[in-house]
Amino acid sequence: MLDCMPRAVAEPLPARPAECHALAVARTLPGTRIVCTTTGRAQAAQALAVERPDAGVVAWFLDLHACDAARASWSPPPPNLRVACVADMPPGPYDLAVVPLSKDGETELTRDILQQALVNLSIGGRLVAAIDNPHDKWLREQLAETGETVRVRPEANAASRKGPKPRTIAYIVEKTREPAKVRDFSCDVVFRDRGRLLTARTRPGVFAHRRIDPAARHLLNAVDVAAETRVLDVGCGSGCVALGIAARDPSVRVHAFDSAARAVECTRWAAERNGLPNLTVALEAEGHVPEPGTWDLALANPPYYSDFRLADLFVESARLALVPGGTLLVVTKQPTWYVEHLPQMWTNVAREEVKGYHLIEAVRPG
Repeated sequence: MLDCMPRAVAEPLPARPAECHALAVARTLPGTRIVCTTTGRAQAAQALAVERPDAGVVAWFLDLHACDAARASWSPPPPNLRVACVADMPPGPYDLAVVPLSKDGETELTRDILQQALVNLSIGGRLVAAIDNPHDKWLREQLAETGETVRVRPEANAASRKGPKPRTIAYIVEKTREPAKVRDFSCDVVFRDRGRLLTARTRPGVFAHRRIDPAARHLLNAVDVAAETRVLDVGCGSGCVALGIAARDPSVRVHAFDSAARAVECTRWAAERNGLPNLTVALEAEGHVPEPGTWDLALANPPYYSDFRLADLFVESARLALVPGGTLLVVTKQPTWYVEHLPQMWTNVAREEVKGYHLIEAVRPG
């Protein structure tokens, strides 16, 4: 097994295999300006910062949940390690970019991250990319399309037939020239709500990229808002629901938040593009909102993964934010958890099925 632990700091959670391999390769390369992505808690960034105290290391996150989990695992964080939870890689130039990847990751997001890493490298800088697929061909092809030489670095134990089977593969790309073409992976989506055309922006890693999600449509169709209503969009994604509600009446106040930096960027861009000063947006992982206990309506399309941990966070955030008598409206394809759990803290729980989706409505008790 590769040794991923920095010598000076105990690591409470081992790095995932691809990050472990990427770190092992990065340790063999020079660099004092370093940027790292992560498949876990930025163990590679932490280790390189500890081992190279004269280097400046940036750990780049796209999601605040992952960012906060990484921060909590460092005690204390190295002083030369900077954390950034932002929509795009903090500008370089960098000497070394360390990018661990998952074979189950989103294809367009992976391409976007690799391109950003290469763009932000200095000439002569190196990209280390590793993936948890020892038989990988796809990632190597993506790197080869840059026109740069791709060097392969198998796991250290791969050469031994008696050792454990390899789990990962890593590559090194040295930047020799600026890319001839930089692709824009964003997509503007035009949709209609109550007769008005609205423009949303989506990017890789934002739910949902290149389309308006059907669940968002169902939420918009299910909601009528009176003047002066205060509405929350919990986990706003690309912001289509928030845009639609805010566009219906300028006296309605809408506050959208998400833990994904790109979702916040897209929703904020769309609020400006569509001329909606009554829509505010925040990067938020714990569900905190301005003026809790004063909101009338909370709308949510929670993710299905994480064994409803995030769904529970969405629901509790709404409960704390709403006025007594305020309404929560959730859209889901998996209603059982909500039907079983909401009556414990909510009243008037009701369910309606619409084209394979379930609209769950509940009222915060007085």
